[in-house]
Amino acid sequence: MNHILFEVRDQVATLILNRPEKLNAVTPKMADALVAHVKDCNARADVRAVVITGAGEKAFCAGSDIAELDGYDTPWTFRNRPDYCDAIRALRKPVVCAINGYALGGGLETAMSCDIRIAAEHARFGAPEVKLGWIGGGGMSYMLAHSIGASNTALMLMGGDPVSAQQALQWGLVSELVPAAELLARAQAIAATIASRPPIAVETAKANLRAAYAMPLETAIQYERDLQTVCFATEDAKEGRAAFKARRPAVFEGR
Repeated sequence: MNHILFEVRDQVATLILNRPEKLNAVTPKMADALVAHVKDCNARADVRAVVITGAGEKAFCAGSDIAELDGYDTPWTFRNRPDYCDAIRALRKPVVCAINGYALGGGLETAMSCDIRIAAEHARFGAPEVKLGWIGGGGMSYMLAHSIGASNTALMLMGGDPVSAQQALQWGLVSELVPAAELLARAQAIAATIASRPPIAVETAKANLRAAYAMPLETAIQYERDLQTVCFATEDAKEGRAAFKARRPAVFEGR
């Protein structure tokens, strides 16, 4: 059985974690497959945006499959494993996460590694690692703190209990809540809109947003201005200006 489903339609790639009987928990083989799909998406000009979701109605992803963690021969091997959260963050293309149920542990980290998060109304979010004697290792603390603030992050990290989708929306962890039956279509519609924009400008915007977290103000503004200049020199920007003047739809080629 293929535990990672992948298809490309109308310049939008859809990745589905397909292990619903295990809450879509990620095995090492699934992590390897995700790494390969990310490399494929980055290399393909016909992929301009990506949607990631989970199969079934109960869970988006429950993180790593705990039953397989004992398969690493040493802690160092575990530390250096191909990580699925790292893989998602390595995507140059924008990623929309459709959270269709539980997003726990590495599943929550996977969701936060995406650029835009929308969720089904029954979704729940948690960092339960502390209940088992460890903490997250895929960027949990950093990404939560930047999404929901220090106090709310501490509540989730130290208590380990999940929060509701409504709470996640109020805290800013997700952008929208939609009925479960509409979730994937809504995520793909967002991705389709992004895919219709000039690809270089979109990827540059993503890179610039990430850089904004790591740079002081003056450096960030200078970096943004440099990226703006790069975009301004593209054929797509030339086409955008020409289409605006001619009052016609622009056709962007990613050049």
